[in-house]
Amino acid sequence: MRAAFPDFRLGNVLATSFTGTLSERFGDAVERIPVPRRLIDWLAVYGLAVDSCTPAQLDRARELRESIHAAATAAALHEPLPAAAVQVIDDRSIAGRAAAVLTPGGERRWQLASSSVEDALSVVAADAVDVISGGRDGKLALCASPTCRAAFFDTSQSRTRKWCDMNTCGNRQKKARFNAGRRTDPS
Repeated sequence: MRAAFPDFRLGNVLATSFTGTLSERFGDAVERIPVPRRLIDWLAVYGLAVDSCTPAQLDRARELRESIHAAATAAALHEPLPAAAVQVIDDRSIAGRAAAVLTPGGERRWQLASSSVEDALSVVAADAVDVISGGRDGKLALCASPTCRAAFFDTSQSRTRKWCDMNTCGNRQKKARFNAGRRTDPS
């Protein structure tokens, strides 16, 4: 029987969604890609199908994830980007071979030169470069949940979004505030 894995937290921005494969970083951390098969599954959700993944490739993917998280966090806080994180992102971006192609419906889709993890990670890294460098309309922010602090890309009109995901962190925080108010209400 296949082991149960935590659901993926999916978002609209590839790079920050990838950092969400490790959630609750400052609480009880949840690893959403604990085995190579789960990385294959996550990549497939984003249209980056790969044939296989070795434990070493999973380690490189996690290194990229943590580098994106470190650089995105620094960018959100308007701090200098960590040089080591930038180097990993750049190296992964350069290492793969993928091209953006236009679909008949007018959408961008990535086409991998091969079905290798390296090609797929190069797309994730290139997306991180685009997001962190300010190449998109929106802003990097950090989740207001003290146990999460995930980097996310805010494209809301006001650019004041507080939660990485309203259905998880946002609801959890609102419920905690509601319950705290009920405990202090003397009526």
